[in-house]
Amino acid sequence: MKKKIGISYTEASFANYENWFTPEDLSDDLEVVILSFLRNNVEDIYTCDGLVLTGGVDVIPSLYGGAENYPHQPHEFLPERDAFEKRIYEYSQQQQLPVLGICRGLQYINILEGGKVYEDIGEAANKIHKKDTSDKIHGVNIRKDSLLYAVTGQEKGQVNSAHHQGIHPAKLGNNIMVSATSDTSDEMIEGIEFKDKTGKGFMLCVQWHPERMPEKESNPLSQQIKTQFLQAVRNHTK
Repeated sequence: MKKKIGISYTEASFANYENWFTPEDLSDDLEVVILSFLRNNVEDIYTCDGLVLTGGVDVIPSLYGGAENYPHQPHEFLPERDAFEKRIYEYSQQQQLPVLGICRGLQYINILEGGKVYEDIGEAANKIHKKDTSDKIHGVNIRKDSLLYAVTGQEKGQVNSAHHQGIHPAKLGNNIMVSATSDTSDEMIEGIEFKDKTGKGFMLCVQWHPERMPEKESNPLSQQIKTQFLQAVRNHTK
């Protein structure tokens, strides 16, 4: 029986996430399952052996005590998605499943662990991080004591950026540590993971978009993250 990787459905470029996991990656022992708040296919969550929380619309601010109105907020929030993805994450932790959090996924995991985000990082930071006609590109610095460093072997690298929110450094979630920051003056949090990994499954969360970054096949900040996640899924036993 094939192991299943559940990818949370997003209204923003979902095909990139599906296509990131190529037939060669999946081989004959893995398959992708779309977990969609639109279909509310909760039962499929419980069949998964690894989970990906994707990017997309801002998390509703009432979930972290944020402001009701702020710059660049969406025309509408998706509380149904927030509730559905909370169930995904809670199941991942109950079963110690491998998890990837990408962009919004990173932010929401921090929120679900009791942390907060900036509703908007501000105009100066948006010029560096917020998508314009295409993703922005900037460098990151990776902590050598992190799982992210162990996975990628990189202390520095180039990533793509497409966000106007970010994790508040004074509002990290419970048992969350910073694994990477941008090499820009704002030192935006670019990666998080569990601080104490005892009794926890593999988890990496990144603010960038490894599924669509330029030269993703050769950039270890995409390829190695994917490779190690897939290995963690293959190694996991429920």
